[in-house]
Amino acid sequence: MRVLILGGTTQASQLAHRLSTDEGYNTVFSLAGVTKNPVLPTVSVRIGGFGGAHGLRVFLRDQGVGAVVDATHPFAAQMSRHAAMACARSGVPLLRIDRPVWTEVEGDQWTHVSGIDEAAAALGDAPQTVFLTTGRKDLGPFQRASQHHYVLRSIDAPEPSSLPQNVMLLLARPPFTVASEMALMKNHAIEVLVTKNAGSEATSAKLAAARNLGLPVIMIDRPILPLAETASTVDEALLWLQKHRHAGTDRDV
Repeated sequence: MRVLILGGTTQASQLAHRLSTDEGYNTVFSLAGVTKNPVLPTVSVRIGGFGGAHGLRVFLRDQGVGAVVDATHPFAAQMSRHAAMACARSGVPLLRIDRPVWTEVEGDQWTHVSGIDEAAAALGDAPQTVFLTTGRKDLGPFQRASQHHYVLRSIDAPEPSSLPQNVMLLLARPPFTVASEMALMKNHAIEVLVTKNAGSEATSAKLAAARNLGLPVIMIDRPILPLAETASTVDEALLWLQKHRHAGTDRDV
């Protein structure tokens, strides 16, 4: 069975690796091309957009895709919507890997916001030193909140013109440890953390570090995604694929 994995997360890469060792699957791993020099699995890889839901539908038809696994970042809402539309119109089964959201525990000081603009506004008017871990895109609201000093961490460097005026750029790739995150926050005299609720274990240490240091967190909640079958783990996704592969074999007989 030909499987399209819409990648962008650790789970996507893990699933592609698992499928690469199973002759029952012909896997295509797709990335939007946002991250430079990504870690690629040993399966067929395509990089770039599809041209919207219609373009993805054409790809599914032309490539004979039998199932799609949406393992994109939880904030890649547009891609998830396009996948849901294309699969519904093509009759191709779709599974979305929804890793669990981060949740507050005792000692956390979270302020929940719905987007980047609201996150920048939540910083307030008084200047603060902000640990910004929202990625290298959508920095405009923080440019406008120029009274703050930002420590921006990203895997790849943002466009220089997109950076806030008062910023220190840190290029680093997860995973991170609680000890290293605490050291970073202390060394840069961080006063508040701004992040998206990605739910990734590889980047969750910053939340524990902020809790240990008594720092507030501005948490950008996830966007609402279209209804789809979901799995929380790679193992669950594999079971789902096996079910659809066997169903396809039964139909062929």
